[in-house]
Amino acid sequence: MNSERFLKFLGRGAAAALALIAVMGLIGAQTPGASPGPDGKEWSDEFDSCTSIQVGRLATVDGSVITCHTCDGPYRQWVNIVPHQKWPDKSMNKVYSGRMHTEFTADLRGIVQTGEIPQVPETYRFLNTAYPALNEHGLAIGETTIGGRRELVNNEGMFMIEELERIALERCKTAREAIKLIGELVKQYGYGDFGECITIADGKEVWHFEIMGAGPLEKGAVWAAVRIPDDHVGISANIPRIPEIDLKNPDRYMASENIFQVAQDMGWWDPKGGKPFKFWEAYGGGRGKPFSTREFFVLDKLAPSLKLSMDMPELPFSVKPEKKLSVRDVLAIYRDPYEGTDLDMTKNLMVRRPQPRPKPGETPAAPPAEPQMVKSPAASAWMSRDVINLVNGMPPATDTPRIMPARTIPISGCAYATVLQVRGWLPPSVGAICWFAFDNPAMSARIPIFAGTTELPPGFEICGQHQFRLDSAAWAFRRANRLATLKWGQTRKTVEATIAEFEDKAFADLPLLEKKVQEILASKTPDKEAFTVEAYLTKYTNDMARSAVQRYLELGDKFWMLIAMSL
Repeated sequence: MNSERFLKFLGRGAAAALALIAVMGLIGAQTPGASPGPDGKEWSDEFDSCTSIQVGRLATVDGSVITCHTCDGPYRQWVNIVPHQKWPDKSMNKVYSGRMHTEFTADLRGIVQTGEIPQVPETYRFLNTAYPALNEHGLAIGETTIGGRRELVNNEGMFMIEELERIALERCKTAREAIKLIGELVKQYGYGDFGECITIADGKEVWHFEIMGAGPLEKGAVWAAVRIPDDHVGISANIPRIPEIDLKNPDRYMASENIFQVAQDMGWWDPKGGKPFKFWEAYGGGRGKPFSTREFFVLDKLAPSLKLSMDMPELPFSVKPEKKLSVRDVLAIYRDPYEGTDLDMTKNLMVRRPQPRPKPGETPAAPPAEPQMVKSPAASAWMSRDVINLVNGMPPATDTPRIMPARTIPISGCAYATVLQVRGWLPPSVGAICWFAFDNPAMSARIPIFAGTTELPPGFEICGQHQFRLDSAAWAFRRANRLATLKWGQTRKTVEATIAEFEDKAFADLPLLEKKVQEILASKTPDKEAFTVEAYLTKYTNDMARSAVQRYLELGDKFWMLIAMSL
């Protein structure tokens, strides 16, 4: 939809439309903490934002390695692809904080240079999301903030987690290389962020890496990394989870040199106390358990025979799924609002089924002896706190709330989401894919961005977190999704059909794309090919992206009409 058409759509209802969208944009927003921390972040005793699922290659149906990320919160949505570059001798790589809340790629507001390090002769192309995600060699990174111990935060450290991800993607080809590089960088230059988990995958394996500062008197960091067993699935959702570590087994575990000493010095672990060292217990900030609702839901869903319970003191770090997963199964988990389970927020929101109106001259049908109850069309897992409080406060009083809020994996406060699939048997350009979505991943179609993609549509380079902008691709999805939420019972089928349509097309096209890429790479006359690999994949990604944006603009028009005509 061009600007002229969109303004015509808004018409005299522009003010009302924008007010409604702004209010609905608060759905799923996170509660801020009490005091500012590094990079303007707010400290919280219980962080509640991103979710990262990791799947080993023997746990998937086709041998893919998968890691994921939902960027939940008011973080930047603009995304671009930083090109492969070569650098002259004695170049320096500047390190910054403050990029997480910029509005467009050249926006310098709030950015602070925290230092610089020597540049390498050559850096790799990478997908530059708020938390950088995928490079041209198929190295993929997900993220989730875990908080950890507040006493360990050191604002003087050079690196925020997103800058460590960036440099790892610029310089590394494997997960192990990335972990070792990050460990060296924070030891030399310091870590200035809160506790973070990044989940790092390549074509062979996926690692779960947790890091936090070493305290205000030491510029380094404390960190540990555990390889997810190849036939297992793991998850990180804002809580330190790494249990015991065995550094005599470097194929499975890595850690900073100070991992035990800092815990001893701070009184968080006594080697003579008879208890084994557990990373989450020493550095978890006293939260009690190394899991919450999201970890339980995923692990229990994939391994029900383990009979896991929220009452357990600790869940397995990872589980072997009873059925191997496809990447579409993982996409489905990221859409799941716990419907049909005890955690379903909408299970009590039942209303009488509307009776059909008689046609003129017809005798009204007798009402049923017992009214049929159906779920309210306004019920969804993404209702605002105001709606939840209103429903729970209505008479008559009940012993338990009518709506019991639950932190679902998909939320309306999501900036963007990535499911990163790495297929090591294919050329990285086509074998590594970021399944990307703006806004709520339960409502937005996924767009395949390949490691070989070199450019994205201009609308992807504009963040939608600062203002309503017609030139931001993110707003096409946000507008449709917020309106759909108001009448989820009526809009749900349309949204789900749209998601399925784009997924079906992408997965049907994949074999053809893979074949064409391999033909181009094998060509003895590459200069006579119609496309290079990069140009071919870039065209496909951009075609899918523009199609998805256009479809969601049309859905927004349709849902706005539905809402307007029902008030």
